[in-house]
Amino acid sequence: MNVGNQILFTVGSVLRGDDAAGPMLTQLCEEDPIEGWSVIDGGQTPEDDLVLIRRAHPKRLVLVDAADMGLEPGSVRAITPEEVATQALITTHSLPITFLLGQLEECCDEILFVGIQPQDTSFFNPLTPEVMKAVRFVYDWVAAGADFAMFAGARESR
Repeated sequence: MNVGNQILFTVGSVLRGDDAAGPMLTQLCEEDPIEGWSVIDGGQTPEDDLVLIRRAHPKRLVLVDAADMGLEPGSVRAITPEEVATQALITTHSLPITFLLGQLEECCDEILFVGIQPQDTSFFNPLTPEVMKAVRFVYDWVAAGADFAMFAGARESR
């Protein structure tokens, strides 16, 4: 796999409703690739992709995952590493997401964790319309240049 200077790293389980937001974003990118961006689907074990990311040493990495932030379903928000450590994230991952973020900080120049508020993470349920809309929003944001400053103010979009 040829990995570039900008990586969109998605995380989530396709078996758990809105937790599939990350994998759905990967699917959109595979159907219509975004110029200048490599996409890695970390699935339920994103730590398995750390070696690949370390080798690439990307300038920018955007990690996208479902996150229970107490917001309206489909809300999109940048989450700081400190917030990741204290908030209840949807976690189907084998290691804590804080461990993953710490490892990524060692090999990436610029990182942004983007959380999408799920509505339903029940097993075998489909993505809700609100979360699908949020996935499309994130795809469009990355395609438009992924301006990290967009999340600096209110840090919430829909």
